[in-house]
Amino acid sequence: MFEAFEFEFMRGALAACVALSLGAAPIGVFMLLRRMSLMGDAISHAILPGAAIGYLVSGMSLGAMTLGGVTAGVAVAVLAGLVARRSALREDASLAAFYLISLAIGVLLVSIKSRNIDLLHVLFGSVLSLDPDALVLIAGIATVSLFGLAVLYRPLVIECADPDFMRQAGGPGTLAHVGFLLLAVLNLVAGFHALGTLMAVGIMILPAATARLVCERLDTMLVVAVAAALAGSISGLLVSFHLDLPAGPSVVLSLGLIYMLVLAGAPLKPRQRLATA
Repeated sequence: MFEAFEFEFMRGALAACVALSLGAAPIGVFMLLRRMSLMGDAISHAILPGAAIGYLVSGMSLGAMTLGGVTAGVAVAVLAGLVARRSALREDASLAAFYLISLAIGVLLVSIKSRNIDLLHVLFGSVLSLDPDALVLIAGIATVSLFGLAVLYRPLVIECADPDFMRQAGGPGTLAHVGFLLLAVLNLVAGFHALGTLMAVGIMILPAATARLVCERLDTMLVVAVAAALAGSISGLLVSFHLDLPAGPSVVLSLGLIYMLVLAGAPLKPRQRLATA
């Protein structure tokens, strides 16, 4: 079964999925605990217009599409927060509006001068054809994410346990929030290169949701989320190879299958506050 990884393109896909699992899954845990799952979905689609502009300017340039995606993702995250605070709209409604607008603009921009294959690459990724530069970028983002989470771990944990405490105590809540959003955008851009803008958030949220079903401690939840991401990614790649299916959807479907299996076997109980120590 594992002879599939004798091929270079499968080893590249495996390396990308391992890096994404290590970087994005812990981000997804904190995003889920801070009730920001919808924001992750909105940001993943907000990356599309920026990446599309990079594509129009420089073609399938890794640097241009990455820079455009990060810029657009940060801009939408900031704008959605401002609209939620200064209008009658709740944050979920604001994010849904930006999500739809970003997706429409992105698809329109890519369609202006692209072939269908380019549009499919942007929407669904190309995890089986990542070049060494893309792998270095994804691995670098995973490394930055782990160091960033180590630095922000304490304020993030406090916010998850008691969202009002940091604000009342005058701690670095805003700085931690901005830093966390930047890490989320970076990981979604990394996921965009491998899985596309429509499914990049899958490897971030599905493992976190799976871990939340069975864990009552934060440290355990982080470990289980990474393990679920690795298991779903590897099984998805193997299914894709042996059944000749698209790799990106196979990976996300495997992550979804693990979530459904855990959900079916999880005991029915009221939601409990997560222990942080």
